[in-house]
Amino acid sequence: MKEITDVKEAGLAAIERSNDLNELTQVRNEYLSKKGLVASLMSGMKDLDASLRPAFGALINDCKEELEKALKQKQEALTLVALQEKMAKDWIDISLPATKFPVGNLHPLTLVQQEIEDIFRSMGYRVVEGPEVELDLYNFERANIPADHPARDMQDTFYVDSKWLLRTHTTAIQTRTLEKSADSLPIKVVCPGKVYRRDDDDATHSHQFTQIEGLVVGENITLADLKGTLQLLAKSMFGEQRIIRFRPSYFQFTEPSVEVDVSCHICNGKGCNVCKGSGWIEILGAGMVHPHVLDMAGIDGTKYTGFAFGLGVERVAMLKYGIDDIRHCYTNDARFLSLFKRFE
Repeated sequence: MKEITDVKEAGLAAIERSNDLNELTQVRNEYLSKKGLVASLMSGMKDLDASLRPAFGALINDCKEELEKALKQKQEALTLVALQEKMAKDWIDISLPATKFPVGNLHPLTLVQQEIEDIFRSMGYRVVEGPEVELDLYNFERANIPADHPARDMQDTFYVDSKWLLRTHTTAIQTRTLEKSADSLPIKVVCPGKVYRRDDDDATHSHQFTQIEGLVVGENITLADLKGTLQLLAKSMFGEQRIIRFRPSYFQFTEPSVEVDVSCHICNGKGCNVCKGSGWIEILGAGMVHPHVLDMAGIDGTKYTGFAFGLGVERVAMLKYGIDDIRHCYTNDARFLSLFKRFE
């Protein structure tokens, strides 16, 4: 019995003297391993009288429990000390300036396209996309531009063969939508996408650019509905003080057709170099959908009416952000693109 007490006291003292976790592990192995001192004491039970074994076993269990409890407490204390030492050694001054890594940001054309899409989504429109390699049928014929129409000369086209081409306008998405939705009117869609024309690139022209066109078809749709829609677009894009005006024009897809100007957001209509002294900036073309276009899509042009409009995303971006050359939008100059982080 005295030997058990001596082992317990010696073990508790060894635990208390341990200065780190390695020393504590050695004490654990010495006293509580399968070949440790406590296990060796337990092996002597077989030599005792049967009447003494219960008291002997209880005493050894008590010794083992006290040592395990002391080991656990010491381990927690030493772990905390080790953590504090590590923190002191690896301390970081968080007040020092951090290293800033360059990150990407949305392209100005993407910013403008998303803004326009969000404006029309808020009015209940759907965003519809279509193929960039398009059939002549949907790009020209269904847009009321037959094969011998002189308007085809106005749009120098990249042809793949006699039937297929790179679409020259996103009107092709509208003509597909008219055909697909002829039995499920009304239609309210905006159609964004890249378009292609054989053009000489300069500060204001590009052989590839982005359009967004809108289409509404239903009963009792009027020119007043078109004007109210475009007025909301102008105010949302260029400020609440903006007003618009219609000028008569001609497009094959619409009749009547109009060019739409917005009051200059730089000079508020007084005249400046941006609006060339006129106080107005042309932003898009629009009009009432031609009845023949509706008929070709299988929609009764005597019962239903609609309006359509189309604008160039690059032109809006150039006006909105003061971009002086459309080619900046396609040269992938990181210095130019980094300017638009403030618009995220």
